[in-house]
Amino acid sequence: MQAQRQLTTIMLRRGWLPLPSAGNLSGVAWWIGAGAIALRQGSLWVGLIVLGASFGVLPNATGAVAADIAQTAKSDQGVLSNLLGQGHKLAKTGDWEGALMSYERAADLDQQNPRIFSAIGYIQTRLENFQEAARAYQKAIALEPQNADFYYALGYSLGNAGDDPGAAAAYRRATQLNPKNVPAFSGLGTVLARQAEYDGALLAYEQITRLDAKNWKAREAMGIVLVQQGKLSEAVRALQQAAVLAPDQASVLANLGLTWLGQGNSTAALLALQKAAKLDPQNADVNLRIAAILQAQNDLDGALVAYRQAALARSNLAEAQAGIGDILLAKQDTAGAVAAYRQWVALAPDSAQGYYSLGSALRAGELSREAIAAFKQAQRLYHDQGDVEGERRAKKALLELTPRY
Repeated sequence: MQAQRQLTTIMLRRGWLPLPSAGNLSGVAWWIGAGAIALRQGSLWVGLIVLGASFGVLPNATGAVAADIAQTAKSDQGVLSNLLGQGHKLAKTGDWEGALMSYERAADLDQQNPRIFSAIGYIQTRLENFQEAARAYQKAIALEPQNADFYYALGYSLGNAGDDPGAAAAYRRATQLNPKNVPAFSGLGTVLARQAEYDGALLAYEQITRLDAKNWKAREAMGIVLVQQGKLSEAVRALQQAAVLAPDQASVLANLGLTWLGQGNSTAALLALQKAAKLDPQNADVNLRIAAILQAQNDLDGALVAYRQAALARSNLAEAQAGIGDILLAKQDTAGAVAAYRQWVALAPDSAQGYYSLGSALRAGELSREAIAAFKQAQRLYHDQGDVEGERRAKKALLELTPRY
C-alpha cells in the first residue's frame, strides 16, 4: 500500500495521472481508471505499471521511475543554479533586462525562495518599474514576513510609485522589526513630510539623531520640516547643527541661507548662500537668491555676475534672464536688456511682466514700433490673467507711444 502511495505522488508530479477523489487513493477502481488513461495517452509502460498497482503487484520497473524523477529534479536544480548565477552576473554588468529575465525564469522553477523575488524587486527598482518592484517585494515578504530589509525595500518602491500611505506602513513595519534601521526611519520621515504629517516626520528624524548623533542629513531634514511648519527659529537651530556636522555640504548651507532670508536676516543669508555657491557653483537656485539679495543692496555688478551664473547653470531659467535684463536696463545697456528680455519671453511666453519689460527696453532704445507690439501683448496677457493694475500700466505705456490708442 505504501508503495502505491509513493508511486501515485511521483505520477501526479509528472502530470501522468488525474487527481484521485478524496479518500480513494488506494481504491482499485481509481488505479484501473488511471492505468487506462495512461494507456490511451500512449504511455504504455506507465499504464502497465499503474494497472499492476491496482492489483497490488508493482513491477521491478518502479524503481526506474523513481530514479527518473530524481534525475529530473536534479536537472531542474542545476538549471535553477545556472539561472541564478547568470542573473547575478548580468546584474553586475548592468544588464538589468537580461538579469530580470534570468531571475523570473528562476522564480518559475522555485516559488518558495524569497531571495529570488527580492532580487526581482531590486532589478525592477533599477529599471524604475516601481509598481512591479513592490509586487515582487510583497511576494518575498509573504515567504519571509520577519525580514526588515524586505519591508524597507517595499517602502522605497511604494514611495517612488506615489503610494505614500503604503510606503509609510512598510517603513513603520521595517522599524518595528529592526528598531535601529536608520534608512527606514529616514524613508518614513520623507513620506510623512510629503503627506504634511510633519509631527510624525520630526519624530522619525529625531529617532535617527538618537541612533546616530552625527547624522547631519537627519538634522537638515528636521530643519526643512520645521520651515514647512513655519517654525523658522527652530529650523535655523537644526540647520546650524547640520552645518557644524557637515560644513562642506552645499545643500545644508543653502537651506540655512534661505531660512535666514525668510527671517529677514539678509546679511547672514548672503554669507551662507555664498559659501554654498562656492561648494556648488552649478546650483542655479542658490545663485538666483544671491543675485536677488545683491540687487536689493544695489550691488548691481555682483548681482549681474550671480544672475549670469544662474543662467549658465540652467539655460531655461526665465528668472535669471529677467534679472539680467533689469540690471542691464538700470545700467542703460538697452541692447543687452532687450536681448535678455527676449530670452525671458521665449522661455515664459505667458509672462505679461516679461512683455512689459521688453516693451520698456525697446522704448528706451527708441524702437517704438516693436515696443508697441510688446506692450499690446503685455496688455492682452494681463487682461487674460485678470491683472487689472498690470493691464492699466500696459495701456498707459501704449497711450504714451500712440496718443490715439
